[in-house]
Amino acid sequence: MTPGPEPTASSAARRRAVVIAGHARDEVTARAGLDDPSPEVRGSALTALARMGSLQAHDLTRALVDATGEVRRRAGELAGRHGQGSFEDQLVAALSDGLPSVVEAACSALGELDAGEPRTGAVAALSRVATGHRDPLCREAAVAALGALGHPQGLAPVLSALADKAAVRRRAVIALAGFDDAFGGEDVQAALRKALRDPDWQVRQGAEDVLGPRTRPGPAQPA
Repeated sequence: MTPGPEPTASSAARRRAVVIAGHARDEVTARAGLDDPSPEVRGSALTALARMGSLQAHDLTRALVDATGEVRRRAGELAGRHGQGSFEDQLVAALSDGLPSVVEAACSALGELDAGEPRTGAVAALSRVATGHRDPLCREAAVAALGALGHPQGLAPVLSALADKAAVRRRAVIALAGFDDAFGGEDVQAALRKALRDPDWQVRQGAEDVLGPRTRPGPAQPA
C-alpha cells in the first residue's frame, strides 16, 4: 500500500504530494490529505480525489462543514459536479456561511439541481440570498441559480434583481429565460421590454437576446 504524505514534511510538500497523487491515481495518498492539518492540503485532496473519480459523498459532507472557508468553498464547487442532489440540505445551510465565496459556490451548486423536482427549500433559501445578501457576487450567483431551476417561486426575486447593480441585472435578464410562459407570462415579457431601455448596454443586449427579434428598443434612458 502506498503511504500517505509524510506529516513532518512542510505543508507545501504535503500539498504537492497530494496533487501528484491525483494525477497518478494514488487514492491512499490523496485520501490521507483529507485529514491534514493544513487547509490547503485538505482542499487539494478533495480535488485530487475528484480527478480520479474516487470522491465519496461522505468526503463532501464532511468538507462542507470544514473549519476553514477555503475548504468549504472547494467542497461546494465539487458538490455541484458530483451528485449534488445528495447534498441539497448541506448546500442550503452553506448559503448562511459568513464567507461570500462559500455562499457563491453553494448557489452555483444548487443551480445544478434537477429542475424537474420541487426544490422549494432550495428556492426559498436562494431567494433570500438574491434579495438580501450584502455581497453582489452572491446575489448574482443566486439569481443565476434561480433561473437555472426555473421554479415559479423563484420568479419574484429574479424580477426584483432587475433593480440591483448592473452585473446583477445582466444576470437577471438571462435568468428570466428559464421561466416558462405558463407561469411567467406577461410579467416576464414586460420586465424584459423594460430592460431593453436599461442604462447598461449589456443588460439591454441580454434582454434583446432573450426576447429575440420580436421587440426592438427605443433610445436608452440616461442613468
